[in-house]
Amino acid sequence: MDPRTLWQCFEPYHAVTYFTPESIAETDALGCKGRWMGYFGMRAAPLGAAPAWLVTSLFYNFHPSRVERALPEAWSVAAPAEFLAARLRGVDGALRRMLGDDLDGPDVAEAADLARALLEWIPTAGRALGAANAALPLPERPHLALWQVCTALRESRGDGHVAALVTAGLDPIEALVAFAADRGLTDEYMKTARNVPVEEWTAAEERLLARDMLAAPGVLTESGAGLRELVEDLTDDAAAAPWQQLGEQGTARFVELLAPLSLRITRQNGAMRVNPMGLAPEGLLAELARG
Repeated sequence: MDPRTLWQCFEPYHAVTYFTPESIAETDALGCKGRWMGYFGMRAAPLGAAPAWLVTSLFYNFHPSRVERALPEAWSVAAPAEFLAARLRGVDGALRRMLGDDLDGPDVAEAADLARALLEWIPTAGRALGAANAALPLPERPHLALWQVCTALRESRGDGHVAALVTAGLDPIEALVAFAADRGLTDEYMKTARNVPVEEWTAAEERLLARDMLAAPGVLTESGAGLRELVEDLTDDAAAAPWQQLGEQGTARFVELLAPLSLRITRQNGAMRVNPMGLAPEGLLAELARG
């Protein structure tokens, strides 16, 4: 099974970190000023009290102005350790609401055991976010241990994706412009989601037009589409090692256990369903859940 499909299988289980009322309530309780402060506080917390410039670099496609509105102020609201505890509480509450008593069953326990094996093989060299999450102590409760490994897998893959974008010569805003064109997303949505000023978005479009990556704003050329696919292929290649080590049988069993949970989460998590940048591959998850 290819690494892209595997990512789509575990991403919904990870994504409860940011797209549930339980997680938002936890960061609100810390004293965060708005959703974005909570987001950056929770996601950056494994790095310690990271400055805005470092988070902007590692997260890659958020405009510096969005990050700077949250950091470093978030660390005066609560210490990174408090954000880590809050995100675990939010994840626990969200998963309990959506999956109920099944979290205490043998399937989740078995999936957590497979996840613990995967943790040993997650690539961390040159991958700051992946390494920071992989270094955290695993929670004792199986459903939270499973979530944390999914999070480390996700951030390690994301680090590899950033490396692929750099290799492809796509700067942060160019990467957003190309992604939007590839996925049919509006530039207004993308500019709002990442807080990109209009003039910087337009300048990135002009650079891609000059490189024959765009035929027109929002329209990829054949070369542009090829570059986008190259980025995704490089990302997949860089994320393959844990699954190769787990082996075909172990990987198939992990998917058999996790896909039904991810499908249930996706069907219930309204914030994910209306987020065009998030993953809600219900058809794929349903197919994986059927085996």
